[in-house]
Amino acid sequence: MAEDSAEIFDDLYLGVRAGGALRKQRRGEELTHEEKEALSRWQRLSMARKAAAIGAFAFGTFGLGFTLGGLVFGRWRRA
Repeated sequence: MAEDSAEIFDDLYLGVRAGGALRKQRRGEELTHEEKEALSRWQRLSMARKAAAIGAFAFGTFGLGFTLGGLVFGRWRRA
């Protein structure tokens, strides 16, 4: 179980690196060897693992935003 959670973080980090490489590639900039490798690994990743990584990112972002929004704009705060 702990190994699975470590893999999801690795996939998430890989997705962030590949996204940066794609953005750089679209602008016509030269990619480094590490960026090419990250892009290649992301493209070889199974659709299920990509979906899990993107879903984990979305769920974490939503959860953090919901929590902070509740704290900032919650009923306990006086105007």
